[in-house]
Amino acid sequence: MNEWVPIAKEYDPLKAGSIDGTDEEPHDRAVWRAMTARYVPNKEVSGDPHLTLFVARLNLQTTEEKLKEVFSRYGDIRKIRLVRDLVTGFSKGYAFIEYKEERALLKAHRDANKLIVDQREIFVDFELERTLKGWIPRRLGGGFGGKKESGQLRFGGRDRPFRKPINLPAMKNDFYSEGKRERAWSRGDSRDRKARERDYERSREPRRSERSWGYGKSERNLEHRVREDREGRATEGRERERKDRNREAKDGKG
Repeated sequence: MNEWVPIAKEYDPLKAGSIDGTDEEPHDRAVWRAMTARYVPNKEVSGDPHLTLFVARLNLQTTEEKLKEVFSRYGDIRKIRLVRDLVTGFSKGYAFIEYKEERALLKAHRDANKLIVDQREIFVDFELERTLKGWIPRRLGGGFGGKKESGQLRFGGRDRPFRKPINLPAMKNDFYSEGKRERAWSRGDSRDRKARERDYERSREPRRSERSWGYGKSERNLEHRVREDREGRATEGRERERKDRNREAKDGKG
């Protein structure tokens, strides 16, 4: 826990599948697939990975010329590689931009993220395929980020960093006083919650009595209907017996 950081320093599919990096069991099949994958970065990709930016969520109509126009304002660009479909030649919506200087790379990483290009908000991060140990791409169940809010999200990257685990030990440092204030607020919040629960229970008491009265009334109605049915059947039986006696008397006179 003491080594917890919001951004992953080494890629672990199991940790990336956890919101705080503390999971011990994978929660979806894609994590299993990433854990068993054996991925080797493409050796045909040239250039310095430590001077390369990953640019995603591009408009499919965005071209290399447009990317050069936007990103050249941060420094001299050595190469732009817009990833395209091998069959159709259409853009896949992401690209890699290699700079000549580290200063330009850091400036673009800081300022170009969430920039609007061709009516789309882009995402900018360092290249991770060749720089982050153990990297598994999204198509094999790894990667970072994700669109499915119900599952298969990946954490530990710039887009979705790990959340702080709730069971981290309290550290005695410069923020100790702030931690005391947070704990005091949590105690006050627990008291407020108990008060709300009491108010809620009190508000439910009349409703319970109403429900019990309604339930008793329905029982009385049911008993009344049952009693009427019994009396009706008894009256029908007596009427039937009277008719039978009259018929027998008529037959005897005949």
